[in-house]
Amino acid sequence: MARKKAVVAAPVDDSKINLIEAFQDFSKLKSIDRTTLMGVLEEVFRSMIRKQYGSDENFDIIVNVDKGDIQGIRERMVVEDTDLEDENKQIPLSDALVLDKGYEVGDEVAESVNFLDFGRKIVQTAKQTLTQKIRDLEKEGIVLHYKNLIGEVIVGEVYQVWRNETLVTHEDTELIMPKDEQIPKDRFRKGDTLRAVIIDVELVNNNPRVIISRASPLFLEKLFEAEVPEIYDGLITIRGVVREPGERAKVAVESYDDRIDPVGACVGMKGARIHGIVRELRNENIDVINYTTNIGLFIQRALSPAKVTSVRYDERDKTAQVFLRQDQISLAIGRGGTNIKLASMLTGFELDVFRENEDVFEEEDVDLDEFRDEIQDWIIDEFKRVGCDTARDVLRLSVDELERRTDLDRETIEEVMSVFRSEIESEYEPEQE
Repeated sequence: MARKKAVVAAPVDDSKINLIEAFQDFSKLKSIDRTTLMGVLEEVFRSMIRKQYGSDENFDIIVNVDKGDIQGIRERMVVEDTDLEDENKQIPLSDALVLDKGYEVGDEVAESVNFLDFGRKIVQTAKQTLTQKIRDLEKEGIVLHYKNLIGEVIVGEVYQVWRNETLVTHEDTELIMPKDEQIPKDRFRKGDTLRAVIIDVELVNNNPRVIISRASPLFLEKLFEAEVPEIYDGLITIRGVVREPGERAKVAVESYDDRIDPVGACVGMKGARIHGIVRELRNENIDVINYTTNIGLFIQRALSPAKVTSVRYDERDKTAQVFLRQDQISLAIGRGGTNIKLASMLTGFELDVFRENEDVFEEEDVDLDEFRDEIQDWIIDEFKRVGCDTARDVLRLSVDELERRTDLDRETIEEVMSVFRSEIESEYEPEQE
């Protein structure tokens, strides 16, 4: 019976092709991970083997990235000289005996492959293929890295200002800020440092394209997170941000802690916190609004700085009629309609402005403080805590919702709502003669 043995020839130093060492250094420079690099190298050299021998089935590739070694091993079965059918997988006994006198038919022979014997053309093609694969990996790495940073603010350096876009360098990568993602008042020169938020990353013609923005509402949101510790810590949440870049912005905030005034926290002592944001946004006017689920009240607050008399809204059609005194209408609309446009975007309602007592009958309302003589103060304060400042604010909500949002029991809520309803209805009762 033939003996089974495998003799692996010693690695040939000439097979340590210089391109392996070159790309070992390249992998360190471009931060390509070890496993990926080894896989790429193995595939490239298997491609060389397929071109030289027609198949790589009986070949092993051993890669040592640390030393820059690449070794190919070809395994062949020893057969009688007359039985040779496939020179790639079989070796004649006479040839095997030249390698080692101890070989017999049926033994396996493992030989080192000298890649330099493949010819200049195959080696050059492999080097070009390897270069391209490394570049592709680098591009994929950039895309993956910046996709993980979408929504984050970066600080970059301007290195080229064109008519339709500004190019910024960040971590040796080119970022693009299109003209419509800039604040109209932005004026940059080469070498300037800027802050912007990453909004999109994609491969275009096999090249990474990272888009940044200073006009996005997300940029303003991230600036608030950076300037207001309570937002960063989660004590205050931003419920909505809308902007007309460089002109006006509205930010709705809500506090999860009754002891924290969300608007005051965002503005800061003497406006210290918000002033830094305003300067960053080229003196953009920012209205910080206390969010509430009371739609009518939220619409009133969204139209700040205008003082709204009353609001009628249709939740199904997402439309609202807003009534104001004559001197407040221009404030509500704002220059070029900016204020009402932003209020509409923030609330999600289409807003129509009417002069008080004109076109549509104005709803009467009563401030909750007017009821303190007949309703306990802590009950009034509980309604105000959830955003209800008037009798109609309370009556617009269901008993179930008020019970869920307040610390009041159902019976108390129903009694108070009855008092409010009676007061509102009495406004319409004709005087007795």
